[in-house]
Amino acid sequence: MKQVLFSITENIPLTENVYRMTLSGDCSDITAPGQFVNIKLDGLFLRRPISVCDINGDELTIIYKVVGKGTEMMSKMSEGTILDVLTGLGNGYNLSKCGETPVLLGGGVGVPPMYMLAKRLIEQGKRVSVILGFNTKSEIFYEDEFKSLGCDVTVTTVDGSYGIKGFVTDALPSDYSYFCCCGPEPMLKAVFKSTKTSGQFSFEERMGCGFGACMGCSCKTVTGYKRICKDGPVLEKEEILWED
Repeated sequence: MKQVLFSITENIPLTENVYRMTLSGDCSDITAPGQFVNIKLDGLFLRRPISVCDINGDELTIIYKVVGKGTEMMSKMSEGTILDVLTGLGNGYNLSKCGETPVLLGGGVGVPPMYMLAKRLIEQGKRVSVILGFNTKSEIFYEDEFKSLGCDVTVTTVDGSYGIKGFVTDALPSDYSYFCCCGPEPMLKAVFKSTKTSGQFSFEERMGCGFGACMGCSCKTVTGYKRICKDGPVLEKEEILWED
């Protein structure tokens, strides 16, 4: 973990309430797709955890949805604004387990970390399938960006306004070597039940400190309690215990 001052170089809307922010600064502590950063915002006690979408040298890309006071503040920030950011948080995905034909599933704001993961797997010569799930056509983002990487991309919408009508699980291919996913818990539970291979799940959880000190984001696993911010956010399928 490293505390870094980043400068905003871009902050633009991708949909009505989803924004992409690029920042310039030291990204050296971000080593794996699926890690996250924790951003300090003036006047707010808790930092805001945001997943890493991509890094390119000293450029960090994050995508966030405006859901409360903190992200609303972020959406109004202009180029040149300096942000205090904790970087390199979380464990990220283990690429060595993905095999030759992995499928990546992202739902809503669970889509961004799939981009860096897909990019790394493509660089390794893997044949990557990506399934992006949204509620409706107007919420879709990053379909073209995944296609530009060379991924086989499928989009699902709950209302059927674009792509396959239904959920990401309705678009699972018949054959794949492994899966990785990120999204809201109902989606993760459905993926858990629908997949036939091992895989990795990235959990979205409310966090206090973001680095394992407060124990506020603990969850029960087969080996005991784990902290989503420190021991996760990525957990393997075999260790997950779902609570009712």
